[in-house]
Amino acid sequence: MQRLDPLDLRGRSQHADRAFRWIALGAAGIVLVVLALIAITMTDRARPVLDRMGWDFFTTTKWSVPTDTYGALGFIYGTLYTAAIAIALAVPVSFGVALFVTQAAPRWLKKPLIYTLDLLAVVPSVVFGLWGLLVMAPFLGLQSSLLTAGIILAIMITPIITSLAREVIETTPNTDKEAALALGATRWEMITAAVLPHSKGGLVGAVMLGLGRAMGETIAAALVIGSSLGQITLNAFASGNSMPAVIANEWGEADDLHKSALIGLAITLFVITIVVNLVATAIVQRSMKRSRGS
Repeated sequence: MQRLDPLDLRGRSQHADRAFRWIALGAAGIVLVVLALIAITMTDRARPVLDRMGWDFFTTTKWSVPTDTYGALGFIYGTLYTAAIAIALAVPVSFGVALFVTQAAPRWLKKPLIYTLDLLAVVPSVVFGLWGLLVMAPFLGLQSSLLTAGIILAIMITPIITSLAREVIETTPNTDKEAALALGATRWEMITAAVLPHSKGGLVGAVMLGLGRAMGETIAAALVIGSSLGQITLNAFASGNSMPAVIANEWGEADDLHKSALIGLAITLFVITIVVNLVATAIVQRSMKRSRGS
């Protein structure tokens, strides 16, 4: 039997590593190219309304199709407001469930909970929207409003955040947890001293993914938000509108300039999502540097 030369094997391994590196770089480059093409194409389609309205498109609330006057501020506010409500409601519940599943749940209960969360994460958004409109809102005595939309979005993103948080928390080394317990820490002290610091970056990423889902949700929000054009109010019980919802509701009957305004809303949502993710990345990196320094 012919023996393989170790130098030959090392050379093949180096070629394979080099090929894999170029394939990975190519895949990342394709993603960036597609992202750039989306931004360029959509910006070009939104140029007519931006040329007509200028910065007023982002700073005014009047949205009047008959007079070709389009202001996105009310929809930007509605998107951020409902997403903030969703995050405020979903994050404590998601982290609590994730910690219970990974740290306290008995084995016979853990798997059913994980399966249920995974199933809830893939339920179509229109199902949540109809359930919120027909069941939840009447049961709680709510009308179509910003609060109703925020609650529905919170229910939608809770399984996603929980599933990601659970996977991140489970990466905590058992040696770290056992060391904390061996030093006399309670279970909660072990979680705060070992689990949460190790999982901080991943938990922030889970929240940001849930926030992106909440800001970009279309059908569920459109069914329960109330479709009030251009309204800015702190009253969570008032009706409102969001960028995805108004795009879904008005696209079918839009003419050229109206479509350009709707595409402008899509570009605005695109930019806001990128900014939020960049801020989250900076927060994660800063927290990681602090943890290493300490």
